[in-house]
Amino acid sequence: MRALTKDKLKVNIYENRPLLGAGAADAISKKINELLETKEYVNIVFAAAPSQNEFLAELQKKDIDWSRINAFHMDEYVGLNQEASQLFGNYLRERLFDKVSFREVFYLNGNAPDMEEECKRYAALLTRNRTDIVFLGIGENTHLAFNDPHVAYFDDPEMVKVVDLDEKNRMQQVDPGDKTCFSDIKEVPTHAITLTVPALFKADYAFAIAPGPKKANAIYHTLYSEVQEKYPSTVLRTHNNAVLYIDENSASELAES
Repeated sequence: MRALTKDKLKVNIYENRPLLGAGAADAISKKINELLETKEYVNIVFAAAPSQNEFLAELQKKDIDWSRINAFHMDEYVGLNQEASQLFGNYLRERLFDKVSFREVFYLNGNAPDMEEECKRYAALLTRNRTDIVFLGIGENTHLAFNDPHVAYFDDPEMVKVVDLDEKNRMQQVDPGDKTCFSDIKEVPTHAITLTVPALFKADYAFAIAPGPKKANAIYHTLYSEVQEKYPSTVLRTHNNAVLYIDENSASELAES
């Protein structure tokens, strides 16, 4: 593993995805247990994406008192069948939420009859359960959660909102070989419910995990573009306790800077 720092953001670069997943799970599990030494319970917001696969697989093996952890997730498609494998809630159930015994798991409902009320409901839950840790992915267009560049506001007054998804984001969700993705862009929902950037950054600790060659350009912008809403992930460089975990593939464009 090699490391660098950009502004406030610490960056750990691993040789490959399995080493990244193991390294991130080891460091983050220690932070969770450290927080449990002084807190009755810990609130964690989880990302749902193939980029998280290795990390979540390793995290569930760690010696953590899951019964003292409340779990949230950060985004969900609107209008997708409740049984769909592409639903982020279902992804997290399969990868972690049904594997360990959490204190409570709070799901976003992308099929709520009143989406405005659903946003308010989840915002109230987040307010009552202040986020200790957020796990993030970084999109190919540098989105955080479903905050694509055209709807990512660093001073957003909302905590949870419904957004329309840009074409690059929707294309990222297409992978016929992965059941958690879609086989064609026509199948990808056009709208989603998401925690906003300020809601994500209420967390005391932010850990972003973004391996793979398709993320290389996004990682380049994350570290070297001006901190701006055009590149939402650049805001990671302003967080007081943020770590970015990448592999040599997603770091491949950094050598060109």
